[in-house]
Amino acid sequence: MRQDELFIKADTLDYTEADTTVVGRGDVLIDKAGDQALGPFLRFNIETQEGYMETPNFSFAKKLQRPRASRGSASRLQFEGPDVDRLFDARYTTCSAGNDDWYLRASELELDRRVQIGVATHASVVFKGVPILYLPFLDFPLNNQRKSGFLTPLLGTSGGNGLILEVPYYWNIAPNYDATITPRLLTKRGLQLNNEFRYLQKDWLGQIDAEYLPNDNVKGIDRYFGRLQHRHALLPNLSLALDLQKASDDDYFRDLSTKIASTSQVLLPRDGLLTYNFATYWTASARVLRYQVLQDALNSISPPYQLSPQLTLAGNRNAYHGANVALFSESTDFHHPNQINARRIIVNPSVSYPLTRSYGYVTPKLSYHATRYLFGDNNNAGLPNVTRNLPTGSLDSGLFLERDTKLGSTVYRHTVEPRVFYAYTPYRDQSRIPNFSTSELDFGFAQIFSENPFIGGDRIADANHITFGATSRLINTDSGIERIRAVLAQRFHFTPPRVTLSGTPSGDRRSDVLAELSGQITDHWTLDSSIQYNADQSRTERYLIGARYRPGPGKILNLGYRFTRDSLRQVDVSTQWPIAANWQGLARVNYSLQDKRVLEGLVGLEYNRDCWALRLVAHRFPIAEQRTTTSFFIQLELKGLSAIGLNPLETLKQNIPGYTKNSETAL
Repeated sequence: MRQDELFIKADTLDYTEADTTVVGRGDVLIDKAGDQALGPFLRFNIETQEGYMETPNFSFAKKLQRPRASRGSASRLQFEGPDVDRLFDARYTTCSAGNDDWYLRASELELDRRVQIGVATHASVVFKGVPILYLPFLDFPLNNQRKSGFLTPLLGTSGGNGLILEVPYYWNIAPNYDATITPRLLTKRGLQLNNEFRYLQKDWLGQIDAEYLPNDNVKGIDRYFGRLQHRHALLPNLSLALDLQKASDDDYFRDLSTKIASTSQVLLPRDGLLTYNFATYWTASARVLRYQVLQDALNSISPPYQLSPQLTLAGNRNAYHGANVALFSESTDFHHPNQINARRIIVNPSVSYPLTRSYGYVTPKLSYHATRYLFGDNNNAGLPNVTRNLPTGSLDSGLFLERDTKLGSTVYRHTVEPRVFYAYTPYRDQSRIPNFSTSELDFGFAQIFSENPFIGGDRIADANHITFGATSRLINTDSGIERIRAVLAQRFHFTPPRVTLSGTPSGDRRSDVLAELSGQITDHWTLDSSIQYNADQSRTERYLIGARYRPGPGKILNLGYRFTRDSLRQVDVSTQWPIAANWQGLARVNYSLQDKRVLEGLVGLEYNRDCWALRLVAHRFPIAEQRTTTSFFIQLELKGLSAIGLNPLETLKQNIPGYTKNSETAL
């Protein structure tokens, strides 16, 4: 019997036209749009799609909004309309037929496809024949959509916290509001309560995070962390951004976090930014920025200046027959409890004229830096107010030369791209100007082709230098893959620069040589290397050699070595590699040859089957100077249901570049 997407067959089939009821006996099969049930007896109303089947075996097909097929059995299947099925004494799994590695056992199981939710009562999760989890009530999604309910408990361990048990509850408050409330038990410290609340409206969005651990058993104090992130379009051209953070104490993240990104936090911002865009080309902003500094007793830092406030006005316009006219202006009040306070006013207009052709470019540029310092509190040295005016001129030029060449049977495009950059800024003595917010760019290709090696406004380097550089590429014309990329550059000073952050000029007439060699040299090997070479002293100052071998999915080997003279010699090796059928090994070691110790290490195993995956990971990482901690992750992923244990995927992706999860994402 067939009607639209409904199909029923049986050994004997009786149909009553008056009430549109079908009764089937024997081997009865009912198929509703690919979802099937097979049993000895069926009573079903064709019109209302209500009825029941005795002792069915059922299977639900994989569909666009249902990422995995599922199957099971029950003592009774009750049809409650076209979209709701209720099973009694049910057994449910996403494993393929003949494989019951895991299944959900429930006294009652409701599958509601109107809201794409499954609800199990008196539910047990059985893995390899052993019940591993019992819940009096369990709901889970039938697709990838959000839903309210308890998420699978997370279990792990950490050196300073003992056993960690998290029982998160996800609350889908509305389509534009949700919250995740997580009681977190740390056996050595106590019960912590965490909450993440997210909101979204037409003109604003944000997230509020709150964590609270009363009376830490180790520290003997209340521990907490709070964060507000908010973005708000107040008017069509006026926006507000907030990032407000606060922690109870210096060691909060080092003690309570299991992620290296959190344990390394030392500055918690309290940042408010108001931005106004007007007249197409202009942007004005007002900012207040302060920090909570989380000090490490073995490696303390000086608190940065507070910006209270910082006002900016900036504009950029392409006009006047291709000329680019720009203005950057800023007024910042710097406040510090122990160091000199000041107001710094910057006005920096510039004009450039790019001349671009298919074969190259020339860009002359003129700019003027006008800066005024008004010193305030803590001026113990009695510094007078300072005005600094400096013009800068630069000329950037380059060529694009290319030809096709053949290596073996493959055609490549070979490019040669020479570049010449000249900059001039006269010298001004800036030794009596305090450093409020300035640092020097790391010496690299971005810095060597710049007018000023400093960022932040307190130092403008004198310049009378020219930089020569060249880039050459070998590109496969069929695939577009860049097989080889080589870069070389060096700066020459007509007058040695005198402005420095340290106050001691080097007197060098030429910079170190920078070179880089990279590319996907074969289908499986990728190379990334760079070197900084001191030609005056005939020695290497820094170099990096990195290689990646990736012969196929789930196979990757990363090799790296970093060297910085007198300070750094590190080997970094990481891998994801099959070691047996369904088994993968995971590892990373970052080793300091100089200190003769492991800085960071990870080891793990991943087992993958068609309907489940197991991950075992141990991660040792630094949390402070000469302090490390070890986190252990154990996760059992039941595909199509949930995952039990602490999720190590973020840690694996951070430690093993190119890591890929071999199983489908758990719902």
